[in-house]
Amino acid sequence: MIGAGCSGLTALKALSDAGLDVDCYERSDRVGGNWVFGNKNGQNRIYRSLHINTSRQRMQFADFAMPASYPDYPRHELVADYFEAYAEAFGLKRRIRFETSVTRAEPDGGGYRVTLHDGTPARYDALIVANGHHWDPRFPDPAFPGHFSGLTLHSHDYVSPSEPHDLRGKRVLVIGMGNSAVDIACELGHAGVAERVFVAARRGAWILPKYAFGKPIDSPGILPGFLPLRAKQAIGGALFRLVVGRMSDYGLPEPDHALGGAHPTISSDFLTRVGSGDILPKPNVKELRGSRVAFDDGSEEAIDAIIYATGYKVTFPFFDPAFVAAPNNELPLFLRLIHLSHPRLFFIGLCQPLGAIMPIAEAQSKLVAAQLSGRYVPPSRERMLKLTERDDAARRTRYVRSARHTMQVDFDDYMALLTGELKAGQRRARAGHSTADSSNA
Repeated sequence: MIGAGCSGLTALKALSDAGLDVDCYERSDRVGGNWVFGNKNGQNRIYRSLHINTSRQRMQFADFAMPASYPDYPRHELVADYFEAYAEAFGLKRRIRFETSVTRAEPDGGGYRVTLHDGTPARYDALIVANGHHWDPRFPDPAFPGHFSGLTLHSHDYVSPSEPHDLRGKRVLVIGMGNSAVDIACELGHAGVAERVFVAARRGAWILPKYAFGKPIDSPGILPGFLPLRAKQAIGGALFRLVVGRMSDYGLPEPDHALGGAHPTISSDFLTRVGSGDILPKPNVKELRGSRVAFDDGSEEAIDAIIYATGYKVTFPFFDPAFVAAPNNELPLFLRLIHLSHPRLFFIGLCQPLGAIMPIAEAQSKLVAAQLSGRYVPPSRERMLKLTERDDAARRTRYVRSARHTMQVDFDDYMALLTGELKAGQRRARAGHSTADSSNA
């Protein structure tokens, strides 16, 4: 297994519970991945003020609840402590080789050969990839025309208004309207921090509050689960406009998609900051002009620094691209989990849910553990291809077409899909099927 972040940890527990022999390699000196502030691995970074934007009730693992003393939306330090406690509670650290990176992983007969950073080789019957997908910054492609003479950085490198660069008293442009973009813009927009904060984006977004009806916005039951998607979108959109209004009321572009048609942006502060004049919305960038930036509406502003909150590339530095790659963040997988040509190559947490990733990774891990211990048999390759194509077509129909949504899943629907497929595969296993003869199951 590669990685001991939240996805790798729950996979490690599932495989250990199934009695499987597993080694986990982690570049850092501790567990937690992206939630470890100042992570020693040099690739996972978070900003000082980061809080989760999915509630702890939705984020916690099914078999290890977050402490009741935690707030609904805890800071990153508490989340890192939670993963540390999880690893301790289930004795997972003894299976992790810390400060050890995998530099190469490749197929070897029916298994996989990995090479460690010190040149040590090892061979395994199966390979689980849990290296995360929020560490390789993505910039606009093609880049904006022109040249910018000021400071440029990606949100991945942002730590605070004074780290790694002092942005206090500066005129800052944030590119994007996702969660990192609005968090950073809100922090810089406080009185006495940045002189001026602008936010520009290609398209509009639904900015959802963290609470609705006194509950976290992602609490089950706010909208009845039995309703079809279009009904949920219509009701949710009507409630949003009733309580919040339209994005254009705040000077923001209207979303070009239905509510739930893109990864949500969660912030109870952003619209207030915009309405207070602390953040100035702008359309997309037209051209970079030295120390100034021109926008699609014909306006132009003097800018000292640009922060690109434009997402991440999905990359696997230990794979030969001819073996596994995700151009434009596209990597078709059965159940967003199993490689279609290599059924013993698994990717835990390689999806972008409308909801939290942790319970999803936990459910994925239980299916992988069942397969490797012989209690679950997947469909034939032909059947997996057909189902994957069907699911990808449904995703493209529902979500905005962009690199951000190539791996998008709906939390509840996807969890139900995993549960149903696990039961189906268990029936195939009990019936004595192998992968090769299960095409009609």
